[in-house]
Amino acid sequence: MTEPVGLRARKKARTRDVIADAAISLFLANGFDQVSVSDIAAAAEVSKPTLFRYFATKEDLILHRFMDHQGEAARVVRDRQSDLAPLTALHRRFRAGLERFEPVTGLNDHPEVVAFHRLVFATPSLAGRLMQYMLDDEDALAAVLDRGIAARLQAAQVIAVQRVLARTNWQKIADGRTARDVQPEAVTDADRAFAQLRHGTDSS
Repeated sequence: MTEPVGLRARKKARTRDVIADAAISLFLANGFDQVSVSDIAAAAEVSKPTLFRYFATKEDLILHRFMDHQGEAARVVRDRQSDLAPLTALHRRFRAGLERFEPVTGLNDHPEVVAFHRLVFATPSLAGRLMQYMLDDEDALAAVLDRGIAARLQAAQVIAVQRVLARTNWQKIADGRTARDVQPEAVTDADRAFAQLRHGTDSS
């Protein structure tokens, strides 16, 4: 007798969550480089082969949280209303994230979120892997904007702006401020950044 597809999918999702939660708890408590894959497998009560069926690399055990947003910029542009400019749609999406204090915008002061970002930014292998995610996002965005160098340049600028805005917001919170205190500045920074993307930085 075989399991229903829905039940199998739920069991896989639970196993993935258990592994990821165990990994992040260990990483936050001990540091990324001090925790082995064997440690994580033992904490999650799974075998190493099982762990690697869900996560291809050790880095993905923590960076999977960014995967929900993988390709998001491309989706925003692709699914926008026909009369809405791509940069306007991306600007509105980032502003909406700030309003909801989404962790991906850096504007979230939950202690675990702040510690999570500190771990990612301070660990070279994690920062490098995250950069690859961003390059993939850049490629996806360029593909929906248009073909050619102009689209690639604009996509690179958008992804860089979002990264700088998020890192700036996180740093202010890591320095001891609350997300609500930082929010007005975060909105102003986002508005200024996207205005520069639209109009350029040369004021001469």
